[in-house]
Amino acid sequence: MKKTKLVIIGSGPAGFTAAIYAARANIAPFLYEGFFSGPAGGQLMTTTDVENYPGFPDGVSGPVLMDSFRKQALRFGTTIFSEDVESVDFTRHPFKIHGKQTAVEADCVIIATGATAKRLEIPGTGEGEFWQKGVTACAVCDGAMPIFRNQPLFVVGGGDSAVEEALFLTKFGSRVYIVHRRDKLRASKIMQQRAMNHPKLEILWDSVVERVDGDRIVRSVTIRNLKSDQLTQRDAAGLFFAVGHTPNTDFLRGQIDLHDNGYIKVEPGTSRTSRELIFAAGDAQDHVYRQAITAAGSGCMAALEAERELSARGYIE
Repeated sequence: MKKTKLVIIGSGPAGFTAAIYAARANIAPFLYEGFFSGPAGGQLMTTTDVENYPGFPDGVSGPVLMDSFRKQALRFGTTIFSEDVESVDFTRHPFKIHGKQTAVEADCVIIATGATAKRLEIPGTGEGEFWQKGVTACAVCDGAMPIFRNQPLFVVGGGDSAVEEALFLTKFGSRVYIVHRRDKLRASKIMQQRAMNHPKLEILWDSVVERVDGDRIVRSVTIRNLKSDQLTQRDAAGLFFAVGHTPNTDFLRGQIDLHDNGYIKVEPGTSRTSRELIFAAGDAQDHVYRQAITAAGSGCMAALEAERELSARGYIE
């Protein structure tokens, strides 16, 4: 079994940033970037143009950005395993991490496994159809793209996230519709009021999206009213899923403390988890912001805190 000072589980902005900082501190971290469980590089690997990451005034594609992160981590001496972590044992020290092919013992671990946006199985919204060609799961990430400007946009959901996404999109779309399968929103009262009072926002009650159509990009959505069963085709440039995220933390149950929604519990203002020498960064512990820039920042925090703890305990000089 291999032995190392630091293992980083997960790639994406949080994992790769943690690796860059740790490697530059001569810790020589191991990083499991994933394989079958999701694209190595995280959610940005399924994104086309990223226009809100600092330093790229003309935008940058998600895969290109993540490839740059990865190369930078490698440059400073990170060892990357292109495989999934199947299980961990944090009950004894050194910690044990079992990958699909490689098992490692580590003095310290940073978890940066991210979260996966929930998507409904609607014809036209999948990979190879209109996913990332007008269908997305992040209005803040993608809403300002030219294809959405001054066009009708549709948001699927009924909670605070759906209303927040819809309100954000009113800055860009000609009109924004929330498609909700019930006759009242789950969102908080204040968010409901903002949605109902906004002149550019309309709620389609008791409705679901039946399918998405287009050519190279989304051109229309078909809405079905659940009470009348009536189908209506509407012009559309974008469909935004806002039905929640699932943190990629199932393999951690029983190892560290998780919130009821599955996100990792950390001490406020830090990346420290419930177990010493285990840190968490990125969307696996952040169910509020969920942005590439905040994930990268928390990856930096985790690496700095890990370095300090390893040094204080004499694991590194």
